[in-house]
Amino acid sequence: MYDVIIIGAGVIGGMIARELSKYKVSTALLEKENDVARGATGANSGIVHAGFDAKEGSLKAKMNVLGCSLMEDIAKTLGVHYRKNGSIVVAFDEEQDETVKALYERGVKNGVPELRILTGDEAREIEPKLSKNITSALLAPTAGIICPYSLAIASIGCAMDNGASLFTNCEVCGIEKTKDGYKVTAKDGRAFESRFVVNCAGLYSDKIADLAGKGGFKVHPRSGEYMLCDKDAGELVNLTVFKVPTKMGKGILVSPTADGNLILGPTSTDIEDKEDRRTTEEGLDQIVRGVNESVDDVPLRAVITSFTGLRSVGSTGDFIINESEGFVNCGGVESPGLTSSPAIAIYVRNLLIGAGMEPDLKEDWNPGRKVFKAEPKKYGRIICRCETISEGEIISAIHTNPPAKDIDGVKKRTRSGMGRCQGGFCQPFVAEIIARELSLDLLQVTKSGKGSELLTGRTKEV
Repeated sequence: MYDVIIIGAGVIGGMIARELSKYKVSTALLEKENDVARGATGANSGIVHAGFDAKEGSLKAKMNVLGCSLMEDIAKTLGVHYRKNGSIVVAFDEEQDETVKALYERGVKNGVPELRILTGDEAREIEPKLSKNITSALLAPTAGIICPYSLAIASIGCAMDNGASLFTNCEVCGIEKTKDGYKVTAKDGRAFESRFVVNCAGLYSDKIADLAGKGGFKVHPRSGEYMLCDKDAGELVNLTVFKVPTKMGKGILVSPTADGNLILGPTSTDIEDKEDRRTTEEGLDQIVRGVNESVDDVPLRAVITSFTGLRSVGSTGDFIINESEGFVNCGGVESPGLTSSPAIAIYVRNLLIGAGMEPDLKEDWNPGRKVFKAEPKKYGRIICRCETISEGEIISAIHTNPPAKDIDGVKKRTRSGMGRCQGGFCQPFVAEIIARELSLDLLQVTKSGKGSELLTGRTKEV
């Protein structure tokens, strides 16, 4: 029997698991996909928001500002790429100028430091590529950029190194209240018992809450399409450039990424299908129009891929984080959920302590990660030419917690396949390394779990 079961191994679940790993409690993460960070965490802007957008007094605002202040140290400890590049919200007319002033005032009330309102000319002095049509801007120097899935992978790896267990391909279908806590059942028949349960199931957090009889809220997906440019375009802007936000979100942005690319997007469309991650001609055209309004000379010929992320929009307008009988909901954690994740982890820890979890700290807790080292000569063979990733780095990813088990898992841990050719050269070699290291037949190697096998059969038998 575990002390705590966390359902959902995205960045929220991962940061909570890491926080709990400081204590003498046994923790299990249950993830329905073949790997961690496969939901909203795996496809978003990677922005660490300063905290001026969320309504003052809301849980979202409190978690955002605290999370932003914690992120830099956590990223450094876990070895995750992070940069405090700052952000800017741009306005194009008098009405939007007033919105910029309102955002400034809200940010001050939320406790965001160093905010400044700039004229259009002052904004262009700081960021020369900004449009000449910009009339004013809000500068937030404390904002940053981070790799979201790297943060999730690293936090879960830290938790596992400190004793937490991870179970993938483990889709929860039943939750039963017991005398001592809860019994959680997966579709494949596996059953787990624990004193406490933390629901971090993202788009499916309402379903999980209903299974436990702890619902009362709904979550729907909001589709956001993105375009990602090559690293040659990564220095077009230094700041993350936002437009004035609307009720649908923070709008289409132009931003460098923590790994040196340039990201454009997202769109914002409410949909019903929680698995619909298609990109559309209409959506990509909307991105092009949006970025060209804010920033001059965006090199659209440098786009190397496009993708869609789904945000978990809750029915309350705020983060839904509550506890009842040892069951904690973390639902409706949309943007700025990534930024808020360190603060949410502390908040949930305190809820669990209030529900009866014993707060006995470990004396030997390691805040960082244990990284597997391959044979030195393996680091001399380059597998991914675009990103200069070696065989040794790929082997390390396969044997470091949480272990990579498929092509996308290696990609998100090493960036092999994220360059200009998008895996066109390196993917066969990565597949061979996975098969060898995990003692699999090549026919068993998948892109992202069951049903995504790379090969359907053999043309020759050796």
